[in-house]
This record gives sequence, structure tokens and C-alpha cells, in this order.
Amino acid sequence: MKSDTDHPQRSVLLAVFLCLLTGCAATRPIGDTVLGAGGAYLGYELSNGNPIATTAGAAGGVLLSEGMHYLAKKETTKAYASGYDKGKSDAVKQQYWLYVALQRQRNRVANVRLYPVQLPEQRIDGVTFQPTTKFLRIEE
Repeated sequence: MKSDTDHPQRSVLLAVFLCLLTGCAATRPIGDTVLGAGGAYLGYELSNGNPIATTAGAAGGVLLSEGMHYLAKKETTKAYASGYDKGKSDAVKQQYWLYVALQRQRNRVANVRLYPVQLPEQRIDGVTFQPTTKFLRIEE
């Protein structure tokens, strides 16, 4: 005949077996099952088989597991947001340095010629513009 202590051990073995069947991708059910079974076992052992304490231990284990998953998700979300902001910042910096490099390239005086262009006196929309000379910049 089996003793009363075999019952929680079978429960723990059953919980471990169920965890093995659920696969590695579902950590939440695995954690809930394992910590729930562990809490039930502790509640059973500490209360000498009281079913209310066993149930409370199982609930406590599941609550502990859910709390740990909540904290892990919170940290993951925080890390994701931080990485996203860092990525946006790096993209802006990269764009800035591209513009700086383009300006440096553009401001280099390789072979620049200025051609004078004479603009005559003209009247546009009732406004009279005086004759002037503008310079056309040609880079080669």
C-alpha cells in the first residue's frame, strides 16, 4: 500500500512530464506548471496534507510565475524601447555626417570659374530692377 507522501511526488512528476510535452517555445505555461506544482508540493508538505494549504501553495506558485513573467516582459519592453531610440539616434547621426561630408566635398575648390553675366534694366510686375552683374559659378 502506498503512503500519503507518494501523491505529491506523482503530481510533481506529472507536472514535469506535462512540461516536457509542451515544448520549449511556451515558457509561460511551463513556468506556471512547474511553480504551481512546486507550490502545491510545498503547501502539502508544510501543512501535512491540508488540501486548502496545497491549493494555496499551487496558487502562490502560479502567481509567482506570473509575476516573474510580468517583470521579464517589462524589462524586455524597456530594452526594446531603449534600442529603438538608440537606432533612431544613430540613423540621425549617420544622416548628419553624410550631409557634413557632402558639404566638405562641395566646398572644396578644385577648378572653379566665375563667369560674369550682365543683367539689363527690367520691369517685372511694376517693379523696376536696375542693371546689375551676377556671377555664374562653374565647377569642374
